[in-house]
Amino acid sequence: MKKKKLVPALLCALISVLVVTTCGCTTTQNTQSTKLTVFAAASLTDAFNETAKAFEANNSGVTVALNYAGSQVLATQIKQGATADVFASADQKNMKSVQDAGLMNNSSITIFAQNKLAIIVPKGNPANITSLNDLANSGVKLVVANSSVPVGNYSLQMLSKASSNSSYGAGFNTSVLKNVVSEETNVNDVVVKVALGEGDAGIVYVSDVPAAYKDKVTVITIPDSVNVIAQYPIGVLSGSQNAQMAQSWINYVTSPAGQAILLKYGFMIPKASQNTTAAAATTTAATAATTTAATAAT
Repeated sequence: MKKKKLVPALLCALISVLVVTTCGCTTTQNTQSTKLTVFAAASLTDAFNETAKAFEANNSGVTVALNYAGSQVLATQIKQGATADVFASADQKNMKSVQDAGLMNNSSITIFAQNKLAIIVPKGNPANITSLNDLANSGVKLVVANSSVPVGNYSLQMLSKASSNSSYGAGFNTSVLKNVVSEETNVNDVVVKVALGEGDAGIVYVSDVPAAYKDKVTVITIPDSVNVIAQYPIGVLSGSQNAQMAQSWINYVTSPAGQAILLKYGFMIPKASQNTTAAAATTTAATAATTTAATAAT
């Protein structure tokens, strides 16, 4: 009789263990998170920091890990085996170098933003620089990015373009380059040096004056006639373990919400994206109008 009573008790205990084990597995699955690693050009720091917060808020369980550096540094890291899901470059040259290494999902690559150059000077403007012309003045201490860095290469293109313009004259680029006292490995370092007064002027992107330095530097525009438009491509790395989520990041960056963040930080929207945004707005307006008319008819 005692054995008969023992069997139901053992069965109950076994069932209890199975239930607890099953529940434990389910709970573990629900709490799993996804880490999305984004390698992005240093000039995207403020814009992508805000983008990451918005993206995480819209994608529960996703954490965006951002790695910022000069595009050429990021391209080298990727080619040397660094693990990442998304690469956002400040130029097409460094994106192409990663593509040529067979490390990009080429069909995912798109131009998501544009930028242009500007001059910054420290508050107080000790060298009295008021225009691009003044960068050629004798004694000016100019801080730029190295030519291997996208903004450095764009700067050289701009100066060469100015030398072909009658407003500046042949040899203008040579005179300006004689004033270079420092070449940085990313654009953020150019901003910091000028803000600290270690240079009389610097050439950066229009988007490159973060809030922390707004009261430390003054921005001087470069005429569009000699300026250069920087193209920013983005794409999914072929080795990504989270390719679907990586594509979702790109979709968000190129969406009206993502583009609004980029605009907020001084970037420009590529024409294709402008058309897409306008089309989306038109469709929304048309849908709203149709809904209103249908409601009124009812």
